[in-house]
Amino acid sequence: MTDEAQTGMGVALWQGRTVAGDRDAALAEIARASRAAGQGGAEVIVFPELFLTGYERDDLNELALSVGEMAEKIAPLAQDAGCAICVGYPERAEVGLCNSAICVSPEGEVLGNHRKIQLFGPAEAGRFVQGSRYTLFDLGGKRVAILICYDVEFAPHIAALRAQGVELILVPTAAMRPFEHVGEHVVPAMAANHGLAIAYANLCGSEADLDYFGLSVIMEPDGKILARAGSEPTMLLSTLKPHYDPAVLSTQARDFCPIGETG
Repeated sequence: MTDEAQTGMGVALWQGRTVAGDRDAALAEIARASRAAGQGGAEVIVFPELFLTGYERDDLNELALSVGEMAEKIAPLAQDAGCAICVGYPERAEVGLCNSAICVSPEGEVLGNHRKIQLFGPAEAGRFVQGSRYTLFDLGGKRVAILICYDVEFAPHIAALRAQGVELILVPTAAMRPFEHVGEHVVPAMAANHGLAIAYANLCGSEADLDYFGLSVIMEPDGKILARAGSEPTMLLSTLKPHYDPAVLSTQARDFCPIGETG
């Protein structure tokens, strides 16, 4: 049995403030936090949605990077930290501007690049091209997926990922008041109802007219909270167990009884 199987998987997240368009400041913050997470035993660290630039900005097209350009910037940071890095950024793609999150392995390889599926409100719908697929990969002995912010609030997406064997979802987020219930209740319920772990990394502080509520959380698949942030910049670092007792995990997927239309 490997050490990894015996000790579980270290998962970290960074809840930070917007960098207000300063990509160099974001990269420096990513480097510092990732190095600390790696030293603490984390195998992956998650940063918020559009953390490279800030979320509520009119210059995202100018600040956007291609997947390759983003990978070139993140790869050496992940290699130095010895820890995979998942971070949100504006992606310059052939189809247009995407709200994306990349995950780069400790070896500097791109594990996945997810484009946000559920664009929130008319502002996002008018700014970004909608993603159209799930993003799955193997990391730390687990099947892992990326969702971005609003994506994780849709139970059918969580159920679909769990049906594909996903055990951990990494969720870069930029969730604002008055939607604190998402961090407090919706994300924990998604983990508990579908029997998988979720690392939900939110922004905090203010940006333009938005007030991010923080409340980042690392959830276990049995519905227990491993670590919870407040409203200030915070690093969370916890270890997922190598195995969870099936008796305490959700059996909804197995037990669900569909009811036909009546009238």
